[in-house]
Amino acid sequence: MDGLREPDGPCCDVFLTGTVFLDIIFTGLDSAPVRGTESWARGMGSSPGGVANMATALARLGLRTSLAAAFGDDHYGEYCWDALADGEGIDLTMSRTVPGWHSPVTVSMAYEGERTMVSHGHEAPPPAGPGPFPDCPPRARAAIAALTPGRREEWIASAARRGAKIFADVGWDDTGRWDLAGLADLEHCEAFLPNAEEAMRYTRTDCPRAAARALAEKVPVAVVTLGAEGAYAVDGSTGETAEVPAIAVEALDPTGAGDVFVAGFVTGTLAGWPLADRLAFAGLTAALSVQEFGGSLSAPGWSEIAAWWQRVQAVDGQDPQALRRYAFLDGLLPTATRVWPLRRAVPTIGFRSPA
Repeated sequence: MDGLREPDGPCCDVFLTGTVFLDIIFTGLDSAPVRGTESWARGMGSSPGGVANMATALARLGLRTSLAAAFGDDHYGEYCWDALADGEGIDLTMSRTVPGWHSPVTVSMAYEGERTMVSHGHEAPPPAGPGPFPDCPPRARAAIAALTPGRREEWIASAARRGAKIFADVGWDDTGRWDLAGLADLEHCEAFLPNAEEAMRYTRTDCPRAAARALAEKVPVAVVTLGAEGAYAVDGSTGETAEVPAIAVEALDPTGAGDVFVAGFVTGTLAGWPLADRLAFAGLTAALSVQEFGGSLSAPGWSEIAAWWQRVQAVDGQDPQALRRYAFLDGLLPTATRVWPLRRAVPTIGFRSPA
């Protein structure tokens, strides 16, 4: 990225805002908890979650990431702040600590490749008086937004006016309307990245590829994720299409995989890669993430990607065509110095430094 950043360009590569949760993840469960019984997990980790999953995924791919979020002034909030600012190098200049507000918490139980979550939290009080959070985003090359049906977010339009490419996804429409016109901020977006079910409902189509083509009439780039089948993308400005199959992996926990996919696609876009390479890289980073437990804990960095690429080329019987799909990595990756598979340290709360 250094060679692509201009001296008078934005200091920030990507800006995003949202809610940070403290995630507590129980692993090593053989099955779902049963009512009236106590289940013991063989492992546990904790990490910042929510929008922190996306911020961490971006930062580990080398993007200068700025996050605007509220943090509680409890121990959980302090832990999340330190983990993001000191551990991941994320700029929290636009974030704030809210006195008397406790941190939102999610407990996640991972088993059989799925997860069950229980969350608790209250909306943070608005900042007192005018200020930079979150309506005045910094200059950034890109911004990531979650679109909400029927609601505009002024910061999205502001970021777009200041030159940021807006990348957006969307959650499930609980109203059941699935009205594409209701996604008012879609007009500011460079790329829209829904999953197949969301894309088909919004476009009233019965095929995710047809849905992507319909969405490309509304945004420059439409990307539809197809789950185990990979992803399909359409560049509406050129008519180019790309489809990349998913990488077969043993999925342990899908938490945060969608965030990692978006982070990979944003990275490739800012680097100026071809559409198919961006799609392949996004799918690769997501595939690496689901082999680990937790959201931000599992986001891969360049060392994980390099170790995977070195390992996969050494496996007998690989499809040469499939390997060529990822040959663009050769000129990008550092020399792998760690063996595959990798395991990041799983942090937890409460350890004190020795005196």
